[in-house]
Amino acid sequence: EVQLVESGGGSVQTGGSLRLSCSTSGFTFDDYSIAWFRQAPGKEREAVSCIVIADSRTYYEDFAKGRFTISSDKAKNMVYLQMNSLNPEDTGVYYCAATYYSGSYAYPLYMEYDNWGQGTQVTVSS
Repeated sequence: EVQLVESGGGSVQTGGSLRLSCSTSGFTFDDYSIAWFRQAPGKEREAVSCIVIADSRTYYEDFAKGRFTISSDKAKNMVYLQMNSLNPEDTGVYYCAATYYSGSYAYPLYMEYDNWGQGTQVTVSS
């Protein structure tokens, strides 16, 4: 059974940083793409970033480029999202998601992710 557990959320002020962690189990880590999504109050869920575990290719939405960094630790089956220069627009629930990646999809961040964690709250105050 695929399991994803997020941690590391919290409350910070504008300009602060947080590091989110996604602990994974139940699947062959190297065969997957792991992504971070977020959902702000009253808004639709949106993609943030993903990493193709096999070769560590990373992808980011424009708002995350230069501020967020996704990484993985294959020894621990963990994925991280380092978030810097946070602003109130970054407030929301952040979800870790996973899907099998065969290598045929051109832009993995926009694949359908079929395994999800429970989410972790990030609140940025001004």
